[in-house]
Amino acid sequence: MPNRKINLNADLGEGFGPWHMGDDAAMLDIVTSANLACGGHAGDPDTMRRTVALAQARGVSIGAHPSYPDMQGFGRRPMALTAAELENQIASQIGALVGIAALEAAQVTHVKPHGALNNLACVERSVADSICRAIRAIDRRLILLAPAASQLVVAGRAAGLAVAEEIFADRAYLADGQLVPRARPDAMIHGPAACLAHVLKMLDADALLAVDGSRIPTPIASVCVHGDNAGAVDIARQLRLGLEQRGYQIASLAESLTDA
Repeated sequence: MPNRKINLNADLGEGFGPWHMGDDAAMLDIVTSANLACGGHAGDPDTMRRTVALAQARGVSIGAHPSYPDMQGFGRRPMALTAAELENQIASQIGALVGIAALEAAQVTHVKPHGALNNLACVERSVADSICRAIRAIDRRLILLAPAASQLVVAGRAAGLAVAEEIFADRAYLADGQLVPRARPDAMIHGPAACLAHVLKMLDADALLAVDGSRIPTPIASVCVHGDNAGAVDIARQLRLGLEQRGYQIASLAESLTDA
């Protein structure tokens, strides 16, 4: 049986105004880290504060989930920004959440980029470097939550940030370690049982396992369940139960770094 700490995280607070996405309260009863939208692809001050309060009450660590400024496209469309423009976006979005969290006497402990920005930072070192420069300028103690085996991981470590490498419970991988594009029918892993099996195989192998059967060895500190997917709460609940039954300790992001 594994005797290993693993973090569970979810992307939450992705509503805006009267519009809500997912069941944040239920997800926060399961995960140990929450990545909160902070005005780029979703999130407004009221949504941020409400979600911060929910997370704080449950002892869930709070992270910023910055993105391209693209609410219409939910941050899933790439944008041509200069390095300075990108740094400004990252800094302003993290800063917004830091300010809102202070109203609840809460702290922001990590940063995880969202959507197209995250995808590009995985393969474009210059984009990854811009993100890391902004994070380091705000607070070098912030943990960078980054896709495993990516250029964002390399850039984070080069910038002197603590880096937690994550895998996705509900997404499939290509041979180069990137996510299968959402337009493909094999992009998503469907259902709690399939997601648990997908995660356990990667944890057992200490590697990303691609759809073509190839593998990329990597340390794994955290598992992400996307909060906007149908059935996300059931997937997260069964994932946590299945991991605990196999001897994994569900831990904070900082704690999981010691076992990754």
